[in-house]
Amino acid sequence: MGGGVVVLMGMVLMMPLLVSGGGHDYGKALSKSFLFFEAQRSGVLPSTQRINWRSNSGLHDGKASGVDLVGGYYDAGDNVKFGLPMAFTITMMSWGILEYGKQMAESGELGHALDAVKWGTDYFIKAHPQPYVFYGEVGDGNTDHYCWQRPEDMTTDRHAYRIDPQHPGSDLAAETAAAMAAASMVFRRHNPAYSAELINHAYQLFDFADKYRGKYDSSITVAQKYYRSYSGYADELLWSAAWLYQATNNEYYLDYMGRNGDSMGGTGWAMTEFGWDVKYAGAQVLASKFLMQGKAGRHAAVLERYQQKADSFMCSCLGKSTRNVRRTPGGLLFRQRWNNMQFVSSASFLLTVYSDYLSSSRHRVVRCASGYASPSELLNFAKSQVDYILGDNPRATSYMVGYGSTYPQQVHHRASSIVSIKVNPSFVSCRGGYDTWYNRKASDPNLLEGALVGGPDAYDNFADERDNYEQTEPATYNNAPILGILARLSGGSRGFNQLLPVVLPNPTAPMVNNTGMRSSPRIEPSLPAPVKKTFSPIIVEQKATSSWSYKSRTYHRYSVTVTNDSGKTVTDLSLSLAKLYGPIWGLSKSGESYGFPRWLKSLPAGESLEFVYIHAASPIDVGVSGYKLV
Repeated sequence: MGGGVVVLMGMVLMMPLLVSGGGHDYGKALSKSFLFFEAQRSGVLPSTQRINWRSNSGLHDGKASGVDLVGGYYDAGDNVKFGLPMAFTITMMSWGILEYGKQMAESGELGHALDAVKWGTDYFIKAHPQPYVFYGEVGDGNTDHYCWQRPEDMTTDRHAYRIDPQHPGSDLAAETAAAMAAASMVFRRHNPAYSAELINHAYQLFDFADKYRGKYDSSITVAQKYYRSYSGYADELLWSAAWLYQATNNEYYLDYMGRNGDSMGGTGWAMTEFGWDVKYAGAQVLASKFLMQGKAGRHAAVLERYQQKADSFMCSCLGKSTRNVRRTPGGLLFRQRWNNMQFVSSASFLLTVYSDYLSSSRHRVVRCASGYASPSELLNFAKSQVDYILGDNPRATSYMVGYGSTYPQQVHHRASSIVSIKVNPSFVSCRGGYDTWYNRKASDPNLLEGALVGGPDAYDNFADERDNYEQTEPATYNNAPILGILARLSGGSRGFNQLLPVVLPNPTAPMVNNTGMRSSPRIEPSLPAPVKKTFSPIIVEQKATSSWSYKSRTYHRYSVTVTNDSGKTVTDLSLSLAKLYGPIWGLSKSGESYGFPRWLKSLPAGESLEFVYIHAASPIDVGVSGYKLV
């Protein structure tokens, strides 16, 4: 288990994004990465489980506290469910899907991606039984690390630890709110009811985090040795607000980022890490995206200061800043000897998405302290980090288990290092696991396929030994950020616009229900007053359907679908369209608002209408300003 994050500085010269061809099969690495998350599952495993050496575990989690906490993910090579890194894992997994879900679908992995997210969010719903209560840990590292047992054999303490108004945890609650908000966007098209449930929980958790402030490890003290929140909670509050704004377009959260950017460090901290603890760089990149999308509103000046720090992060990664991230002789970003790979994958993801944001904006030029950096330079550097992970390094070793011809064989991981309970059901005792399996100088009996281990030291050295936990232990938050990068690289250099609204394709395989992971009844929201206006039975989705160039300008045709998601008929629909600069078809205008076309008087339950417009600018902002249900 470990910690980390990466923040830097930068400026970028616009150039075409080209990813040079290489010898790696990024699609195969992506597929294997999803398998790792199946190996980390706790709870009742579904019939579709592909890692068949695992079985059900943690089936009484939460029972002593009167709550069902069966499910979720084990964080690394142990059997504890730590809330903060789990939430960050789901946030980053969702972000990767939102940016590169199309490429995941083309690789046949989108269904697995949605399942992986839902395994986490189903658990978070259970862990949030009341607006101001969240269960942030099951088990504790001290008793768990005393034993070396399969999850299926656990005899360790499974106490459930919670935060509440008397024992606050703003960082934990805010990160979970970010995860739920990001995931709500992932499921918006495929499961709108579930998406609404997730955003409900996100609203409540953000309100909880902001209203009752405090560090979660001051309340859940058993987490301090393993996942101490060194950065505090201000970064999570800004990061969470950014995700809620992206998910809802509710300006309450944009105002939050604008009002608190300076005082909470969003505009002041130029970090050199990004990960489960420090979220500043992620919030700065999202703020930059809003700015490039034209969604900054009256907070543009503040968001520009966020963007300066996002630039700083990029330049530091590239070695073009006055304060650069260290690299190994082989070229790998290096921050710390214990699970350094978490910082590599997280930083590489930010480099990748920022590169695509800049390229999509078509007007950004970023200047570093020592020269310029183009979007293609950012992407190619991220690619170099992924290539190093997959085997292009001085040891010619892949640090993803099961990928390539040479990869770690003695992973610091209880379940993979002990014979499967399906092969030998004999009970493995707490200390007996150390004697029989931990000290065994042989390859793991179970292949932990797709796991990204901690990786080499500052000089590219690596010892493939089970007791070398600093280098051979994997973690979910190592793998989550790399999913999006692998999908991006597997998709090649075809043009796409990362500043357009997210529209995920249909997965090639149907999503499955997570057996034993039933969602709790929907909780009515307890929200800040400005938030309540976002609940609407009207769902608005828009996408670019074509583009062309004329007299040195690029024009886009946008299609907007308005769906009645209620059980009644909608009449007197009134829409507000902001930043519309071109012609529009399919709506009638009345004063400053737009309504049904003249030939349409109402919209029955479940039905949709479409209108289109042409723009040489970013997408317009569509708001629902009025309607009646009859």
